[in-house]
Amino acid sequence: MAKMVGFGDYLSRLSPLGYKRFIQASLYEVNYTGAEANVCVSLACMGMDTEFVTRLPDNDVARAALSELLKYRVRVDHVAWGGERMGLFYLEKGASQRPSKIVYDRKYTSIATASYEDFDWDAIFEGATHFHLTGITPALGPGMPELCKRVIRKASELGVSVSCDLNYRKNMWTTAEAKACMEQLVPYVDLVIANEEDADKVLGIRAKDTNVIAGKLSREGYAEVAEKICSRYGVKDVGITLRRSISASDNEWGALFHTGGKPYFSRTYPIHIVDRVGGGDSFAASLLYASMTGMEPQETVEYAAAASCLKHSIEQDFNLVNEREVALLLSGDGSGRVQR
Repeated sequence: MAKMVGFGDYLSRLSPLGYKRFIQASLYEVNYTGAEANVCVSLACMGMDTEFVTRLPDNDVARAALSELLKYRVRVDHVAWGGERMGLFYLEKGASQRPSKIVYDRKYTSIATASYEDFDWDAIFEGATHFHLTGITPALGPGMPELCKRVIRKASELGVSVSCDLNYRKNMWTTAEAKACMEQLVPYVDLVIANEEDADKVLGIRAKDTNVIAGKLSREGYAEVAEKICSRYGVKDVGITLRRSISASDNEWGALFHTGGKPYFSRTYPIHIVDRVGGGDSFAASLLYASMTGMEPQETVEYAAAASCLKHSIEQDFNLVNEREVALLLSGDGSGRVQR
């Protein structure tokens, strides 16, 4: 059976209730998240075997956080214990023309000070068929780019399929820093995942006839971006989410999957957003699910776009949908009528 291992940060998210602004908040809601952990949960909800690997401080908060992953049947057998703190971020949810805002507090965390030797990689990769990493993880600390490179090379040497979501975060490093690091990692990657801006910010490959701020996206431009990633770095497959932001509350959502030298595009979904954080992770997870279950290319991109469309209707970061719910949307039932 296919098994996916995710490696990265695991942190707390604190959000004012509802759509309150930071300055209004007297109460915060807490949940636990992390890009690679989100992918693990999404795949587990679809019935796949997953394991999440990170490093956490040995305290009750960290153990409470891990209990959330266990709740969804994500294995955490190889979590390393050490360091002094978990990271966290504050999220102010936007609405209409007011954008969401995120404030990070994730320096000097346990994972940011981790070393390759903190983990038993031979045991971690035993039985694994897929390994997932994002561009957030090497940005966490000065030693993390080298650690991530060693882990990806190890996975590749063992014949484990490697996926990487570029996931550029401007509050964590510069475009120059991201490019210098990720260009060393991408040649070891089988599946590269990006959003409308990541390839430009991280790899310097920009889609023509596109203005993300103005909501103009060129399908042909992104097909060329995917082709350039494949040819320049020897990558097998590329998945790109195509989000046209009408406002913070309403988007149009679709995707591109490039494989075998050919682009495949999904249908486009109009979505009214409940919570958009984790949308890209849900897309990554769905592409992996399609790969792990042997879907054809067009079926793959349709499934991934539909599953990540549904994520936008779910509070917090995890995409808690199963394959039956995705299949229902793919069948044309997007009415949202009560199921009873």
